[in-house]
Amino acid sequence: MAGPFKETKLPANAPAAEKALAWVDDRFPLTKLWNDQWGRYYAPKNFNVWYVFGSLALLVLVLQIVTGIFLTMHYKPDAALAFGSVEYIMREVPWGWLVRYMHSTGASAFFIVVYLHMTRALLYGSYRKPRELVWLFGFGIFLCLMAEAFFGYLLPWGQMSYWGAQVIVNLFGAIPVIGPDLSLWIRGDYVVSDATLNRFFAFHVIALPLVLLGLLAAHILALHEVGSNNPDGIEVKDNLDEHGHPVDAIHSHPYYTTKDLFGVSVFLLIFSAVVFFAPEMGGYFLEYNNFLPADSMKTPPHIAPTWYFTPFYSVLRATTADFMYVLMAAVAAYVVFIWLKSRLSYRAKIAIAAIGLVLIIGMLPQVLEAKFWGVVLFGSSVMILAFLPWLDHSPARSLRYRPDWHTWLFVVFALCFLTLGYLGTQLPTPSFTILSQVCTLLYFAFFLLMPWWSTMGTFKPVPNRLSFTPH
Repeated sequence: MAGPFKETKLPANAPAAEKALAWVDDRFPLTKLWNDQWGRYYAPKNFNVWYVFGSLALLVLVLQIVTGIFLTMHYKPDAALAFGSVEYIMREVPWGWLVRYMHSTGASAFFIVVYLHMTRALLYGSYRKPRELVWLFGFGIFLCLMAEAFFGYLLPWGQMSYWGAQVIVNLFGAIPVIGPDLSLWIRGDYVVSDATLNRFFAFHVIALPLVLLGLLAAHILALHEVGSNNPDGIEVKDNLDEHGHPVDAIHSHPYYTTKDLFGVSVFLLIFSAVVFFAPEMGGYFLEYNNFLPADSMKTPPHIAPTWYFTPFYSVLRATTADFMYVLMAAVAAYVVFIWLKSRLSYRAKIAIAAIGLVLIIGMLPQVLEAKFWGVVLFGSSVMILAFLPWLDHSPARSLRYRPDWHTWLFVVFALCFLTLGYLGTQLPTPSFTILSQVCTLLYFAFFLLMPWWSTMGTFKPVPNRLSFTPH
């Protein structure tokens, strides 16, 4: 049974704003939420520029929601009217062109910020214990963001929207048994049509934003429960003062509030320059073919997804019939490597060998075609990121205290990822295909061999306190 209601007593001459806040606090924990989640939240004092991208991601999310609301006021989710409604927004609605360009540029900005945010996690081991759930919630946000971008990509109903959706949805048809029915269910018709546009609109505007906001809340709550990581990868909670507060931490407000505001100012300056001077970004943010209405009778010469999907699209495209023999050899070599180097039990090794044998048999051209394995690798290239907390066995979280050659491995991985991204925007020539296949093997090797290479080499001693120079 709840106790009697107690109202906060303030002096009669207290400011009106203070009285209003006290009235709210008596009925809702507004000040407590602010202090717990930011105002009195202790954060390591050696954060650097890499730590601004989380706040920027939240800013871009708000920007996308606000501009999306204004776009839906004039957009028509109808195959006969969708393209015309976008042109109406651009040409007739007051400032409609600005809202549309802010939304389209914001989509690319969102992925740039999120990719940089994930890079920081890789550099400093922010996915390591006890932050596994923080990473998994963040990975869920990344998946949701990819789905949100894919569904939104169809809505302008331009040539690239139409044919890009056609290609991506048809990929599900490569799944044995359920593939054709699954593709039909996603489209709502036998081809990309008005039914597809309507369901994609519903997912993009209502369903996925709700999931995204839920995952974001879980991500932040989980982060503030275990505490933030830092460039040194040291737990600041291990060193407390007489009041039980971390000696190497400071209040997020006002110290990181001011730094984040500076980061936001720089970001908005760059963002505004792109919106006003290069919203199409040479065809990477908005393709030329998307300024042409969708035509089911005219296929564009080169169909490619937007740049933020192209690293994974390159993995899909690299999986040719000839490449399957290389993959079979790679699977066999990986199983042999596990048998020789792993400390797993004999039964576990037998199970892994059996799985490897099944995969090799399945990769034979008489069993499953290369298109199916392309979809498998396409999905695996994304899903493998979720397993990072259990793949990295390094005794040091941060790259600062790992062997120097670990840095070069991260550099090679980053170059492979960027190369795959670039190749996904280009026509698949024989030389580009071979390069994408090499990068695909290196991409997966980085993760699948991580349990071993992450423990190798001479590690630098990790200090007990943060390395921090006031400035």
